[in-house]
Amino acid sequence: MRGDDSPRGPSYRAYLALAAAGFQRYATYRQAMVAAVVTNSVFGFLRFAVMLAVIEAGTRTVAGYDESQLATFVWAGQGLIGVVLLWALPEFAERIRTGDVITDLLRPIDPVWQLLAADVGRAGYAVLTRFVVPVVVGALAFDLYAPRRPVTYALFACSMLLATIVCFSCRYLVHAAAYWWLDVRGPQTAWTLTSGIFGGLYFPVWFFPDAMAIGLIVATPLPSVIQIPLDILVERGSSTVQLGLLGVQAGWVVALLALCRWVQRRGERKLVIQGG
Repeated sequence: MRGDDSPRGPSYRAYLALAAAGFQRYATYRQAMVAAVVTNSVFGFLRFAVMLAVIEAGTRTVAGYDESQLATFVWAGQGLIGVVLLWALPEFAERIRTGDVITDLLRPIDPVWQLLAADVGRAGYAVLTRFVVPVVVGALAFDLYAPRRPVTYALFACSMLLATIVCFSCRYLVHAAAYWWLDVRGPQTAWTLTSGIFGGLYFPVWFFPDAMAIGLIVATPLPSVIQIPLDILVERGSSTVQLGLLGVQAGWVVALLALCRWVQRRGERKLVIQGG
């Protein structure tokens, strides 16, 4: 196995090639894509029905969102699920369990950046398919909120990219637990539950008390995956607030990627080949 001091210096072209490969890989799964957008669209109707019941039970606005903003929150959120891909990367844990990860470690590229580049390519394909389709379905059925500030579209695009990297990092850490635990179903279940409840997937975190919502946004990476991009899109706050939210996401990107590299180095030292 290589040592920690082994040089790894692929050019940016290698990462572009990995991203392109990730795009092409998922572009071949057309039936899976169709099934995903249909499922997300159906659940979009169910989720928004619940949101409508909340609005009708209270005032015209709930937690700072009016009906059109909540509609956009739900339908853009259904599309965003496929972009950030909350529940995936199990093949990495399986490669660690079987010992096949040794092959990855012998390549002249860091496994963290290798998987990240491929995931960014996958997300690019998902934006064109799994994000666009649910939003179009929602726009045909309901009155969605259109951003009033043109800069919001650029900020949302940046936020989606940062959200993808944050989500990748969290999934990587969950499945890198296989270096120590052969069965990562426990950490994976914990991630699935917490990311949905406290990340804004099932309902906006602003449905919690303000102090709790702010604490979740600042002190945990979970809202950076779903909640923050959607808040930016529906313009919940001024442009300054939007930039502040992007700053929170950027901070989590730096911290989580550094943690991924640290865990990877520790995992390589701990690695025990299983079953081969």
